Order: sequence, then structure tokens, then C-alpha cells
Amino acid sequence: MVGCVHRLPLGGHADDRGVWMYFTGTVSTLLVSSAHTVSYTNGDGVESHPVQVMQDRIICLPKRVQPAQNHSSASNASQAVIGSTPLPPPKPSPTSPTTVEMKGLKTDLDLQQYSFINQMCYERALHWYAKYFPYLVLIHTLVFMVCSNFWFKFPGSSSKIEHFISILGKCFDSPWTTRALSEVSGEDSEEKDNRKNMSRPNTIQPSGPEGSLVNSQSLKSIPEKFVVDKSAAGALDKKEGEQAKALFEKVKKFRLHVEEGDILYAMYVRQTVLKVIKFLIIIAYNSALVSEVQFTVDCNVDMQDMTGYKNFSCNHTMAHLFSKLSFCYLCFVSIYGLTCLYTLYWLFYRSLREYSFEYVRQETGIDDIPDVKNDFAFMLHMIDQYDPLYSKRFAVFLSEVSENKLKQLNLNNEWTPDKLRQKLQTNAHNRLELPLIMLSGLPDTVFEITELQSLKLEIIKNVMIPATIAQLDSLQELSLHQCSVKIHSAALSFLKENLKVLSVKFDDVRELPPWMYGLRNLEELYLVGSLSHDISKNVTLESLRDLKSLKILSIKSNVSKIPQAVVDVSSHLQKMCIHNDGTKLVMLNNLKKMTNLTELELVHCDLERIPHAVFSLLSLQELDLKENNLKSIEEIISFQHLRKLTVLKLWYNSIAYIPEHIKKLTSLERLFFSHNKVEVLPSHLFLCNKIRYLDLSYNDIRFIPPEIGVLQSLHYFSITSNKVESLPDELYFCKKLKTLKIGKNSLSVLSPKIGNLLFLSYLDIKGNHFEVLPPELGDCRALKRAGLVVEDALFETLPSDVREQMKAE
Repeated sequence: MVGCVHRLPLGGHADDRGVWMYFTGTVSTLLVSSAHTVSYTNGDGVESHPVQVMQDRIICLPKRVQPAQNHSSASNASQAVIGSTPLPPPKPSPTSPTTVEMKGLKTDLDLQQYSFINQMCYERALHWYAKYFPYLVLIHTLVFMVCSNFWFKFPGSSSKIEHFISILGKCFDSPWTTRALSEVSGEDSEEKDNRKNMSRPNTIQPSGPEGSLVNSQSLKSIPEKFVVDKSAAGALDKKEGEQAKALFEKVKKFRLHVEEGDILYAMYVRQTVLKVIKFLIIIAYNSALVSEVQFTVDCNVDMQDMTGYKNFSCNHTMAHLFSKLSFCYLCFVSIYGLTCLYTLYWLFYRSLREYSFEYVRQETGIDDIPDVKNDFAFMLHMIDQYDPLYSKRFAVFLSEVSENKLKQLNLNNEWTPDKLRQKLQTNAHNRLELPLIMLSGLPDTVFEITELQSLKLEIIKNVMIPATIAQLDSLQELSLHQCSVKIHSAALSFLKENLKVLSVKFDDVRELPPWMYGLRNLEELYLVGSLSHDISKNVTLESLRDLKSLKILSIKSNVSKIPQAVVDVSSHLQKMCIHNDGTKLVMLNNLKKMTNLTELELVHCDLERIPHAVFSLLSLQELDLKENNLKSIEEIISFQHLRKLTVLKLWYNSIAYIPEHIKKLTSLERLFFSHNKVEVLPSHLFLCNKIRYLDLSYNDIRFIPPEIGVLQSLHYFSITSNKVESLPDELYFCKKLKTLKIGKNSLSVLSPKIGNLLFLSYLDIKGNHFEVLPPELGDCRALKRAGLVVEDALFETLPSDVREQMKAE
């Protein structure tokens, strides 16, 4: 603060000149610089003092040692007198007779000595609290600021906070949040009321479509009703959908990262504890030391050799201000400290590392919103202190149901009914099928294709089959390949009545839909996937006994024995297929109980002999033992008891010869012996005169017996990849032959009698040693160029008219 400096009296010696200073203000005083210059001017005696001034912290004057003399006035009695003998008053200057000289006690001290005395007394006599109070306030303030703001600057915590705030704002403003909550408000009112009456029986449910969103008592800032215009909410364009989809991914990754640790919570607790400790320290020492701030200070410093005085009386110019400010400071710190104490209580009273969305689940009806923990939970607790509505809207992006609804909306926009109809095709069961592969979900537009008979879903996660599937009146077949499926109760009722064929391919046994065991009208069940032995027996197939209409069961897995559940449906099971991955199938005695079985496939089961239990299946019509380890089939004689056996598949084994007992199989119509090690064909084989299909390809056969001509019903004959050098003419007596495969042998001549095969439509002769083809091939009117497998050069050996005939459609 600026004070007034009066002019020094003119005249006299410089050492006798007195320094008169007048100070104003309550915070600081001014010191006159020790270096000053006095200049005189003529005329009116105007003086100029270019004096450098600065704020002083303390002002000291020497104390009088002896009492004052009698010539001192009463007004001077209260002032300190310099020295033991009073100095004579200054004489008026002869050059300025009109100037009034100011009276006072003189000390013979100049400005440098005053500055020295003030500095020494400031350092020696003034209490440290009075000296450094402003700096203490500044330091404490900085410490509080650092404690409060450190977690906003530390990289490990600030990045999480900034990312959370960014995502939170986008989630709050996202149109999808409004859309999701509006769809919740449009749920079935009866279902919503039942659920809420169970969870909160004392809550009165408001009527109307908005009644599904009832205000929770813990959400004071949430409006009483969340009313949304559903028509407006439904208009979510593609860009907004993509933005919402990106938000779901961000929230997932953020949750996965933040829930791993609790650095934010730990840092906030520590800085709060530190602030509380700091508050207690400040209150303690300030309360004790505030009385040390005094306006008058006695200073006893031995500096007589420099100033001639030892005792001084000093005035601390800032004492009054500091005293008032210290009390104010204590009040402010107390308020701040109480806030910190409440924060500390809040931290330890509640479990801030766990956050439950129970109230949001009750409010919105979105039941799959997960509870969170660690730093994620802590930040949600913090945002609740501002407005719980943020957490509510943010929770929408934690829900898989909400995410699936968004995916559903995008799917419906992408897959229109017209686009789906372009993918319709006829499957192996001659049904109109719609295959959908690797989609993010099942489009609702599928259920608008009412002519659909078969629905095939592959590699689609989180499939939800809605009640609208009932619109597909013609649906009979459903294939689920590596899909996790949930189903609406109304949809399940529809499938129980209409579904005939179910195929499930899975990687994990948990992907098996539990509702499949209740499909009472199901006729065909195909299971493809890896099962442990215990699960396949005790869990996965335990309830098959409830499938009363099941006729066909196919299990492509790794079972070591036939599950008991399969035996439980044996009374009505007509076809059973077990395709193992090479796991040895043992304990086949349960097969005897399947008395109505007509078809049996035991593929890749590491069988070394034909199971004896098979011979008890009197109704068996077809037996397939493909890809086993069969080397001998002497037991084939027992097949004579199976009067209905028409198809026998012993392909892809290691059978070296065919026993003569095969002639007992008089009812056999189709025989598969390919990919074995057969060298000799017994003539007794051809006594099975009902054979229409005979496959002997990929063996080591060198000779075809002429008895083959007995097979007048033969339609298909294959000896591809053998070592046959010639064909018997009796082969061409099989005039019903339509397919003849003799490629990859050692044949050199093709008999002209091949022209007798009038119904021949497919002929494979490629890979032999033919030089020319007989023109009689032209007599095979059903044989076309596409059905003739032969080298192009050899085909050119045919007469041109024959070639043109074959090329003609």
C-alpha cells in the first residue's frame, strides 16, 4: 500500500538531517531507499526527492533507556527517545525563514541503519508463523489442489475417466437409447405387470403404455414417467444404427478393460484420506499458533556497535490482517475438511467397488443388464451423485438384449423378404429351404416367407426364434449348425406341433437346445458334435424317451456305447445312425432291443467283426458298416435270418475275400464292396439274383466270373480301379444295366455286344488300354456324350454319325 513521504527539511548537515515518514494502510508500509539524492533549486525553494520505495514487513524504532528531559512536551512523552541525552532541536535554516520545521526526537540513524534494524528484527524477533503465514496458506492450497486433481492428470486414471465421460455422453445422447426404452414400454402389459408385482408387490402400476417404466425411489432425478413417441423412436436410420453398434463395442471393450483393476477407487480413497489428515494437521497447528500473530513485537538484538542501540520496539504491519485472515482460513478449511470427512464416510459406508443395476432392471424390464465391479462400478457410483439418469441410459448399452434388438433392426433393414426369396432352394429332402450363414442374427423378415418348408441356420450366434414363426404354416424342417438358440414359448408350442425334422450341429454340448426334447411330433433328429461319454449317456440324450414320434436318429459324435436314452425310444425307432470319429464302439447288446429298426449305420466305429446283435434285428432292411476295421466277414452267414435285408454296405474296410455264404442273402438288392482288398469274386455271389446295384470298385479284382449274367435285374455295376483285363460276354446279358463303370483297369478291347445294353445311360471306360471304340455304342440310344467318360482322342474313333447322335440332346 502506498503511504505519503513528507519532504526532508532543507539546510544543515546531511548527517543531522532527520527522516520523517508517514504511513497509511493496514497491510504494509513503505521503506525509503538508503540511496537518495537531494537537489536544490533557486527561486521558490522547490525540492525534488527521487526516492525508491518498497513495501516493508516490519517497522522498528529504538527504545529510550533513560526518561525524557523536562523540556519535552507531553505529546512527546509517549514516543521513544534516541540515546541517553536529548539532542537539541534543529535550527531553522537561514535561507528559508518562512518554512515551518517539524519537531520530533532525533536518533542520528540514516535509512540504511533503519533497513538493517528492520531486517534483523524481522528475522530474529518475529514468530515464524507470523512471517510465513501466507506461504503456508499457499502451500496447503497447492497440496489440496494436487490431492484433488492428481487422478485427473495421472495417465493410468485420467485416460479411464476421459474415456468414460466420452462414452457416457454418447450413450446418453444416442437415439438408440430412446428407441430401446420405448420398445420396453411397449411390452406385453400383462407380462410386465406380473413380473413387477412379484418384484415390488406394494408398487402401484400406472396404466397406459408408459406404465412399464415406473420411477424408482432411489432415482430422484429420473422423471416420473419416461414417455417416448414410438413412431419417432422407430425411425432409426442406418447411420444411427451403425453408431449405436459401435457404441456397444466400445462399452464392451471399456468394461473389459476397466473391470480388471481398481486404480481409480484406490487413488480416490488415498487422496481423500490424505486431505483429511492434512485438514486435521492444519486445524491443529493453526489453532495453536494463531495467537502468535501480534501487532507489537519486542526486539532485543545486540547491534550497538553498528547502530548504538540494543532494544527496539517493532510494529508488524500485517499482523492485524493476518490475524483476521487466519480465522477466515480456519473456517474455510473446516468446511472443506468436513466435506472430506463426509466423502471418506461415503467411501467406506457403501461398497463402491460393486454396482448393481437392479433398480434399472426393474424400471426398464431389461433383465440381462449385468452388475459391474471395480473401477467401472466406482465411476457409475460417482455419476449417480450427479444424476442417476445417466447410469440408466448407459445401462442400455450393457444389455445383450438391447444389443440384439439393434442387430435385429439392422438385419431387418438389410435382409428384405425379396432378398431372402432369392436364396430359396430345394434340399435333399425335396423341401423348399432357406439357408442363412454367418449372420449376426435371424431377420424377422424370414417369417414373412410363408411358403418356406425348411430353415437352415449356420454359424449364427444368439438366435432368438420369436412367436411369429407360427406364420410359417409349411415349416417342417429346422437345421441349427453351430448356433446358440433361444425360443419364445409360443414358438415352442408351434414347433411341437409342426416340426418333423431337426438337425443340430454343435461345437459345445451347451449349444444343444434343451427344448428339443419336448418336440413330441419330431420324426427325425440329427446330432453332430463332440460329446464326452458321460454327457452323451447321462445328460445330453437323457430325455429322448419323450420323443414319442421319433423314427430316425443320427448321432455323429464320439460315443463309445449306445446311450440308454436311445434304447428307450427303440420301440418306435426305425433308423439309427452312429458316425463315430474312430472311437471304438463297444457294448452293442442294446441293439437287440431295437426290434423295429429297419436301417442301421455304424460308421467309423473301429469294428473288427460284424456285431452279433445285428443278427437279431429281424426287421432290418439296410446295414451300413462303412469305414471300420473289418477284415473277415465269416459271420455273414447269419444274415440269412434277416429275410428283409436288401442293402448291405461293407465298403471302406480291409476285407480280403467274400465268403461263399453270401449266396444265402437271397433278398439282397444292393451290395457295396468298394475300397476293400478283394482279389477273387466267388461265383456264388451272383446267386443273389435280386441284386440291382453292385459296387466292387477300388479292389484288386482280376477276373469277373461269367455267372454275372444271372443278374438280370442289375442296374448299376462298377469295377473301377481294379486289375481286370477282360469282361465276360455274359455281362451284356444284363440288359437292364443303366450304369457301367469299368474305368482304370487293364482292358484293351470293348466288346461290340455292348450294344445290347439299350438302357445304358452312363459308361465310364477312361483309364484303360482301348485303341478304338466299337460303333455298336450307337445302339445304346440312352447314352449321351455327357454320360460317356472317355478320352477325347478315343471318342473320335467312333463314326461321325454316332458321335453326332451322342452329342445331340
